[in-house]
Amino acid sequence: MIKQQVKKIMAEVFEININDIEDDASQKTISAWDSMDHLNLIVELEEKFDICLEPEEIGEMITLEIIVKTIENIKK
Repeated sequence: MIKQQVKKIMAEVFEININDIEDDASQKTISAWDSMDHLNLIVELEEKFDICLEPEEIGEMITLEIIVKTIENIKK
């Protein structure tokens, strides 16, 4: 399941417990999610899912839900 894989990556990048990542997680709810770690997250997502994200997509990926939907749309 993509959501669980994304949560695992987020936990590693943000150095937080995966159980602390709720389904409504966003930049507003995760204090460690700053601009630098956002880029680190994007790099990890691109590597894990073997995708290449567009700058517009990267800028919009500010919630777990949007990240999952973006990856699902690319992987179709």
